[in-house]
Amino acid sequence: MKATRFIEVGKPIQIEELPDPQVGPTDVLVRIAGAGVCHSDLHVIDGEVNVRQRPITLGHENAGIVEAVGDQVSDLKPGDGVAVFGAWGCGTCAQCARGEDNLCLKPVFPGVTVDGGWAEKLLVPHPRNLVKLDGLDPVVAAPLTDAALTPYRAVRKVQPRLGPGRTLAIIGVGGLGHMALQILRALAPATRVIAIDISDEKLAMAKELGADHCVDARDEVGAAVKAATGGAGADAVIDFVGNDASLANAAASVAIGGKLVIVGIAGGTLPFSFWKMPLECEVTTSIWGNRTELKEVLELARLGLIAPHIERQPLAAINDVIARLHAGQVRGRVVLTP
Repeated sequence: MKATRFIEVGKPIQIEELPDPQVGPTDVLVRIAGAGVCHSDLHVIDGEVNVRQRPITLGHENAGIVEAVGDQVSDLKPGDGVAVFGAWGCGTCAQCARGEDNLCLKPVFPGVTVDGGWAEKLLVPHPRNLVKLDGLDPVVAAPLTDAALTPYRAVRKVQPRLGPGRTLAIIGVGGLGHMALQILRALAPATRVIAIDISDEKLAMAKELGADHCVDARDEVGAAVKAATGGAGADAVIDFVGNDASLANAAASVAIGGKLVIVGIAGGTLPFSFWKMPLECEVTTSIWGNRTELKEVLELARLGLIAPHIERQPLAAINDVIARLHAGQVRGRVVLTP
């Protein structure tokens, strides 16, 4: 099979011919139909996130068609369309027992700790890590496994603060942020939405997706958000960037008693003390989502309530895609189609 291989920082990703993975008793071999290229992949490529093995095939947003199953797998068969749940928990720790594999104490992440899906085939170690697509296009489903699942969990965290007369500010309208807008409209349609980004093109997309206000992140963000909310600030803020500037803007935008959810992993620091944040403002992080949440996300897509903006590219285009992602020139999500 053909697979992309990340060898070391500063070198282009290679495409190599590898043997097909051997299918064990509980394994499922998936022929990849779509594999998303996520901004977090850049943190691996740039050396900011260390990987345990090199060379490694990246790619944690994956969907495709079951090609083979182990002899202990009974609920999947060749030909089934599946989305790959990307947080492969151990299945035995306290977090996994609660269904929160994304918080597993010993996690396995395809594309980070083991080979991922930027390849023709992906070996998935247990059928619990797969969700049937029930007719949903796997190319559409692939980015939903992160680009929709991650903002879905974040929006659910702030949902009690949303509704008529309430405001959600979304910082970063890229691969995750453009899905957050759609998820918000599906779950809490009466909520006012403020989209914040440095890209005029992405702000235009946010407007198309139903944002009530768009704020250029190069301006005084906190003042603009306060002006749009009668001086109160946003009841909830989700930061999909996570650098120093975006976190400062988030703190300046959130209301008293509001909630700030940090999703972006750009390495920024939020100055936090009693007087540096609005009174009784809650701050939390959010990572990926659980299996049940993925099923709910796929159902939203089946109902036509959310749809990722997709650009299809072959495996051979991977280095060009990475360069464009670095430059902020990707609108929505690139999906590799091996």
